[in-house]
Amino acid sequence: MPEVPTGARHVLILGGTTEARRLAAELAADTGLRVTSSLAGRVAAPRLPAGQVRIGGFGGAEGLADWLRAHRVDAVVDATHPFAGTMSFHAARATAQAQVPLLALRRPGWAAGPGDRWWYADSLDEAAGLLPALGERIFLTTGRMGLAAFAHLVEPWFLVRSVDPPQPPHPPRMEVLLDRGPFTLEGESALLRRHRVEVLVTKDSGGQATAAKLTAARAAGLPVVVVRRPPTPEGVPVAEDPAGAADWVRTTLG
Repeated sequence: MPEVPTGARHVLILGGTTEARRLAAELAADTGLRVTSSLAGRVAAPRLPAGQVRIGGFGGAEGLADWLRAHRVDAVVDATHPFAGTMSFHAARATAQAQVPLLALRRPGWAAGPGDRWWYADSLDEAAGLLPALGERIFLTTGRMGLAAFAHLVEPWFLVRSVDPPQPPHPPRMEVLLDRGPFTLEGESALLRRHRVEVLVTKDSGGQATAAKLTAARAAGLPVVVVRRPPTPEGVPVAEDPAGAADWVRTTLG
């Protein structure tokens, strides 16, 4: 990593996503910037980005605002997962309090194409409510943190894929597959056949790393339940890729 001179502008990246790591790598190569990436700490062995790294929460919006002031942060990029809604709203409140500019880095969501059989839900609870009418063998790819929404479904069988082992509450009939993307179309198609999957459930995370499952489900004619993203806080500008976010940082900091 290049040596950072005294007086470099301090950029805080909130994230742990692929886009956050790419942005950190680009900004950390700029000798006029000091980059700190903040990871939530929910994954046991996260992929660490370039620059400085902190792990753990801030203590809500007020705690984050205090941290921004104490560490003299000049700009914040919210590059958290599209479903990390609470953190995004904390970031909006904190940066407003500390008077620090904020950008949201959000990869575009997925869009249904010809042959897709998608059902949309606004929450995991709503997604769970759709399943009894769609099938009995469910491939659940919504992460380990939201399994409680499906715990009351005692009849279906679930294949749950996550990076780390899930904790209760969770569905009683469940097999866990510990894995991390990116995934291939061949691998996803074989997985659906091997486990005789009848329904896929996913969040609209966007990106290519986990999109192969959607193509595999389309080819197999399977229904897909897609949980919509929470909204980005009102008034926060959005970049769709790391290059756009890097341009915003440099323009904002002059």
